[in-house]
Amino acid sequence: MARINDVGGMQGFGAVDTADDAEPFHADWEVRVLGILNALRDQGVFNTDEFRDAIESLPPAEYLATSYYERWFKAICALLERKGVIGPGELDD
Repeated sequence: MARINDVGGMQGFGAVDTADDAEPFHADWEVRVLGILNALRDQGVFNTDEFRDAIESLPPAEYLATSYYERWFKAICALLERKGVIGPGELDD
């Protein structure tokens, strides 16, 4: 089953931007998301494979409408709910 992140051979997504971006982060919140990811993974809340699967499981429209680190944040939230660390909808506000 192909997921939205697997767009190999598909048309209509426009040209790939191959310009190098010197900045790894564009906002402070992106750095925080990386820190949260590393802390949760280091504590064994989830592993890298589970994290990747959570990103790839985002609904296609949501996946395409969000930035790189927004996908990370949504995946982290989904995993925290799935693992029972937070209650359903606890972070909605």
